[in-house]
Amino acid sequence: MTDSLSRRLARTLVPVSLALTPVLLPLGFLPGPLAARPAHAAVVQQLEDALSTLPTADEDRTGFEAGAFEHWNEGQDADDGCTTREEVLIAEAVEAPEVGAGCEITGGKWLSYYDNQSVTGTAALTVDHLVPLAEAWGSGARTWSAARREAYANDQAVPTTLVAVTARTVREKAAQDVADWLPLAGDNYCRYVGEWVATKHRWSLSVDKDELETLKLLADNACERTVVIYTPAPA
Repeated sequence: MTDSLSRRLARTLVPVSLALTPVLLPLGFLPGPLAARPAHAAVVQQLEDALSTLPTADEDRTGFEAGAFEHWNEGQDADDGCTTREEVLIAEAVEAPEVGAGCEITGGKWLSYYDNQSVTGTAALTVDHLVPLAEAWGSGARTWSAARREAYANDQAVPTTLVAVTARTVREKAAQDVADWLPLAGDNYCRYVGEWVATKHRWSLSVDKDELETLKLLADNACERTVVIYTPAPA
């Protein structure tokens, strides 16, 4: 964990922890309508328990290229003319946009949970891989087939692998893991942590020492009530 992130967490953990109440139990709960969630049974664990079963390994990003993960593909509906990125933007809008020919998206409104910003129109938005492609590569995806990496990079079967947020926060985050970057907007980092761990479990990705230490710190303090919900990705 970097010194700057440690200092930011130290200023935030205690007051947020004291502010939590039982009604905030599902901080890491999957967002989106029930219809968008997997129909088959999901694994539901407290954050602390979910951390105890994550595989651990040194991270190795050697040889990473973003092109190793084909994205964006034709998405869930090959006939709608939209890519995965465009489908995610449409699905996550809090006010539906107009979708024209060639999947041209106009209007609409989004809430970027990384920074609690309300965004009108798509110009300031990007679709982020919550666990970045470089992080996934270094945590196990370097051994995957090209088809599995494409499946990861375009995963819409759960609403947590991909998220529509402000481009500014994604530039700030870059390819950093939770040891170096968290969206410290209110208590949203607990949601982020829950979804980070859920994605790691879903795709059987490992965590390194610094990453795990940061996650345990959060699980023991402000995010102790966070729930992790995931379904294993198809083999």
